[in-house]
Amino acid sequence: MKTTKKKVLIFDTTLRDGEQSPGFSMNLDEKLRFARQLERLGVDVIEAGFPVASDGDFMAVQRIAREVKKTQVAALARIDIVDIDRAWEAVQNAALPRIHIFTSGSDVHIKHMLRSTREDVLKKSVQAVRHTCGYTDNVEFSMQDAMRSDKNYICDMVEAVIAAGATTVNIPDTVGYAIPEEYGALFAYVSEKVSNIDEAVISAHCHDDLGLAVANSLSAVKNGARQVECTVNGIGERAGNASLEEIVMALETRRDLIKLSTNVKTDQLYRTSHLLTELTGIPVQPNKAIVGANAFAHEAGIHQDGVIKERTTYEIMTPGSVGIPASAMILGKHSGRNALKEKLKTMGYSFSKNEIDAVFVRFKEIADLKKEVFDEDIEAIISEIIFRKDEKYKLMYLNVICGNATLPTSTVRMIIDGEEVQDAEFGVGPVDSTFKAVRKITRTDHQLVRFAVNAITSGADAQGVVTVELKYNDHTLSGRGSDPDIMVASAKAYINALNRIETRKQTEKNQ
Repeated sequence: MKTTKKKVLIFDTTLRDGEQSPGFSMNLDEKLRFARQLERLGVDVIEAGFPVASDGDFMAVQRIAREVKKTQVAALARIDIVDIDRAWEAVQNAALPRIHIFTSGSDVHIKHMLRSTREDVLKKSVQAVRHTCGYTDNVEFSMQDAMRSDKNYICDMVEAVIAAGATTVNIPDTVGYAIPEEYGALFAYVSEKVSNIDEAVISAHCHDDLGLAVANSLSAVKNGARQVECTVNGIGERAGNASLEEIVMALETRRDLIKLSTNVKTDQLYRTSHLLTELTGIPVQPNKAIVGANAFAHEAGIHQDGVIKERTTYEIMTPGSVGIPASAMILGKHSGRNALKEKLKTMGYSFSKNEIDAVFVRFKEIADLKKEVFDEDIEAIISEIIFRKDEKYKLMYLNVICGNATLPTSTVRMIIDGEEVQDAEFGVGPVDSTFKAVRKITRTDHQLVRFAVNAITSGADAQGVVTVELKYNDHTLSGRGSDPDIMVASAKAYINALNRIETRKQTEKNQ
């Protein structure tokens, strides 16, 4: 699918390449929720998964393809007929389907991974593109490890697959090896040498092993790329992919230098980033560009003085431009149901009356404990009340006794498959005793890989948000819990991780 010379298409691969990162896995409902937000964000392509990899991946791609209407939905496949047929089966009901096929281009990949030759790989690539074109005319072809491939072989491959029907050609730096000058030069070389290059969109896909993924992507754009493949928060294999929000805002902020734009609604960037954190339990670092907690914070006196006098002295973009409001309607304990309903609407949610009532009850509980309830608090409430209502394990009650003159003791009451269960345990600290009590009640004993505590908002009365990672077989699954009481948040996070493990077990059982 061609694009205008003034636009750069944003191809989001958070649900495919991003989800391959340890700890970032999502279940089907979470993937669908995130895909809807990506559609709201305005990305041009959502790469929903790799259908042949598992039945779970297939079902997620199929569901997203059926429900996303305004955005292209892509399925990944190797240059293998079985892969391609499975990919089409997953996306065939999409309003705007795309099949993305790939192989490798570097000699080290061809020799050691494919156990093949350049000539054979080129021949099979052309055959695969032709087969894919039998399903759709929206075909993307990728040549893994292009940065370490022979330039003339890349040109031969690109020319051949375009002639066979590929409408997008991706030249990825799969291992994050490039520096901006050479990656941009490769795009310039391909654009000059490939005779039919104007018949396809050239795409960049960069990994961040040397911390240069965004810089490399922008260099590719300056040299002819009109699609960038990236992920929210820069998640992905190893050190991650190019960060979507950084790519978009670099193009937006420096339009004087790179006279190109995207279709992304930038005021949805922060919310999208925050939702990914909510779903995966993996927060972004405070100093993360664009969406980090400190991205628009000023502590140095000189900076504060400058911003007070004139914002542009130290801010090159406004918080509102990425969806962080400079001022917002703050809700509190005196706010009514209609105020909450309006707030939910402005945040992009549409719930039934019963769902709004359930959120309102929890909102009032939080408001009684806090002076102000922020958007982040409401997001946490929504996640807890709406999106976790059918989970196997639910926390009903927690009482913790601790201090420097007593043995930490936790009493936990839970509902497990509709049955109420209560027990207590001792521990070396309150968190330890709480987790032991939960393990005892649920009869589980998964290895605790990570435990982290943060605050959702500022202030001593802020809700605490706890992230827990548990080991299950070869998987690391994250849980997240929030509450003004850190111990309650810890219990919720641990139980959320257990519920994710149960979902994983059910998925494996159904495969």
